[in-house]
Amino acid sequence: MEFIHYIIIATTVLFGAALTFFSGFGLGTLMLPVFSLFFPLEVAVAATAIVHLANNLFKFGLVYKHIHYPTLLRFGIPAMIAALVGAFLLGYLGKAEVLFQYSLFGKEITLSALKLVIGLLMIFFAVFELVPRLSNWKMDQRYMPLGGLLSGFFGGVSGHQGAFRSVFLTKTGLSKEEFIATSNAIALIIDLTRITIYASTTFSFFHIAGLTSHLVVGVLFAFLGTYFGKKLLNKTTIKGIQRVVGVLLIIYGVLFLVGVI
Repeated sequence: MEFIHYIIIATTVLFGAALTFFSGFGLGTLMLPVFSLFFPLEVAVAATAIVHLANNLFKFGLVYKHIHYPTLLRFGIPAMIAALVGAFLLGYLGKAEVLFQYSLFGKEITLSALKLVIGLLMIFFAVFELVPRLSNWKMDQRYMPLGGLLSGFFGGVSGHQGAFRSVFLTKTGLSKEEFIATSNAIALIIDLTRITIYASTTFSFFHIAGLTSHLVVGVLFAFLGTYFGKKLLNKTTIKGIQRVVGVLLIIYGVLFLVGVI
């Protein structure tokens, strides 16, 4: 049965890493539901963050020369501060009492505060990417620090950091290379910050040691997905896949909200 776990993780991560090159949905957004099938939700968020960090380090080695440092500082410093707050909130929610409990087909179903928050965020960001008016929404450069706060906070809570980062960075006038490199550097800052807090509030390294093989599979296939995605799909937009993924994420979010997952 554990072999099936690896197959599911590898397939999802490979697809998710490639999908990031032509869809608004990020690798973390797609990985979180899969990891949550095997681990407690707060540990799934942390495990997703580790694979996300490794993949961003891989990208960083390819694009770091094009970082636009003024934008990185204006956006990245608020993002780091907000990521601290969001990561601490995740630890608090993971320890919160069960909000609601009921029986379904003879099985006891529980809804925790963390499931409620993650479910709502998953639905929100799926809708955000699916609705053109929202996904094409842009903000003025003077609101850059606000974008950093929003991206960092939601990144810390659930890993959903890419949507707000794109909304604000697309108005900076950066070249394509600068945009990719700067966005990647900001993602690294958020990942490093939240993982540091997760290690003290959400999981111990003993927990992670037990997940080593799952994480190795995730990292390796994330690298492969990133490589092939950049080679084959960098200039492709496939709306049908975006819609299918978005609808599945909304369904998954609803399952979180009713406590089934």
